[in-house]
Amino acid sequence: MAHLSLNHYLQEIENAWRKKNGTVLSDYLSFRHGHVASSKLKLENPESAVERVLEPPLDEIVAAHLRCVWAVNNQDFVEAYRCQALVVQSFTKLLQSQRDENWSLPIMYTICLDLRLMAMRADRTLTAKGIGRPKETLEKAAECLMGCFRVCAADNRSLEDYTKRWGMLSLVNQLFKVYFRINKLHLCKPLIRAIDSSPFKDHFALGQRVTYRYYVGRKAMFDSDYKLGSPHLNSSLCRSLWAFNSGARGLILQLHACEPLQNAK
Repeated sequence: MAHLSLNHYLQEIENAWRKKNGTVLSDYLSFRHGHVASSKLKLENPESAVERVLEPPLDEIVAAHLRCVWAVNNQDFVEAYRCQALVVQSFTKLLQSQRDENWSLPIMYTICLDLRLMAMRADRTLTAKGIGRPKETLEKAAECLMGCFRVCAADNRSLEDYTKRWGMLSLVNQLFKVYFRINKLHLCKPLIRAIDSSPFKDHFALGQRVTYRYYVGRKAMFDSDYKLGSPHLNSSLCRSLWAFNSGARGLILQLHACEPLQNAK
């Protein structure tokens, strides 16, 4: 992958797009995939080259991703965030245009995760330079994530196997992580209502459900609702492996702190 050419990269994307293979496309738009190591893909102005191979709206998404790769390579995380935000915004329009299909959800999971991580790095850069408000970029990232969430939540007419509502919980978990970091826990409440009222509540991927219950439990503890918080954290703990997940240790500590307060009530 370190020597992957631009033409090869674009052809792989075009083939995956034609086959509606969201998993492969998500890899080629991910910063955890080997293509980001290729010097031939670190392009400041990739638009014209991308447009010659890919059709709209995919060309805009891929061009923004390649410029983002270039920006990260130059340690310009503010520009990288701007490009990643463009990736997510362009994808949101694409997602909204797709009717009765959800094959592109793996792409959404990948680019939204990268958006949050890029926002954190951009905020660190801006804070070090004394520019703007603390965590301002993360707040902007939350707005982009909400755009995807609204599209998924509004897909009520598609059949169960093809609805975009399967993407809601992954986005909620990303938003939880943002809201906890920027200390705006009140924004979690409508998200919790949306998931708890979803017919898919008990059928989302296990990892997503564990993360969700963990953050709902933490939110309940912040609200001094120990009777709600304790079972949610217990549920998360049961799915965590002590040997491999350091988060389990934190859960146990929180549960020990919670027990006397719960009993007192």
